[in-house]
Amino acid sequence: MTTNPLVAPSVAATIGRVSEFGVLPVVELGAVKQAQPLFEALSAGGLPAAEVTLRTPAGLEALRLLAEAYPEGFIGAGTVRSAEDAARVIDAGARFVVSPGTDPDIVRLCCEREVLVMPGTCTPTEVQAALRAGASLLKFFPAEASGGVAFLKALAGPFADVRFVPTGGVNAGNLASYLALPQVAACGGSWMVAPRLLAEGDFAQVQALAAQAVAIVAEARSHG
Repeated sequence: MTTNPLVAPSVAATIGRVSEFGVLPVVELGAVKQAQPLFEALSAGGLPAAEVTLRTPAGLEALRLLAEAYPEGFIGAGTVRSAEDAARVIDAGARFVVSPGTDPDIVRLCCEREVLVMPGTCTPTEVQAALRAGASLLKFFPAEASGGVAFLKALAGPFADVRFVPTGGVNAGNLASYLALPQVAACGGSWMVAPRLLAEGDFAQVQALAAQAVAIVAEARSHG
């Protein structure tokens, strides 16, 4: 994969962390009190990372709490739909920003703040728009609904130098098939942090599923 010389060193380092993890838990918190036991469980499973979404009122406060409590953790924000929200999550300590679509204002603000932004794309036109706006790592969303591995493989033809983070419908059963594609830096997924598990306080299962995801990534990378 080619490296964009215009990418800030801090952003390049964050992309490296994304690639190292291979999978990012996409977290939807019903309450702020779930945040710390959740992150402890993920960390115990070998996955000290979380994309805390703004889908619920607890998201921003939980993000701030985790960023302060776990400075070595890899904590970012998801479902960021405006430049204003991007500024808020960066101020709260987000290491990366993920958006469901491509908004040039969000990309521009994150680039100015030298924070990794992963705008959502699912068509060639959107990929070009995201790259033109300044993004260097793209979310492929919704991955399975958009055609999954086969579609992403086809997309890699004209965009062989672009790296993606497929999200949406990714699970333990298909994670390895996505990671087998050279243009996939990592995958986003919520199966190991399903809202039901959080509501029931089943953090032992969160830990077990995180450990399983880490093992899948290691196995897939060993064949790469």
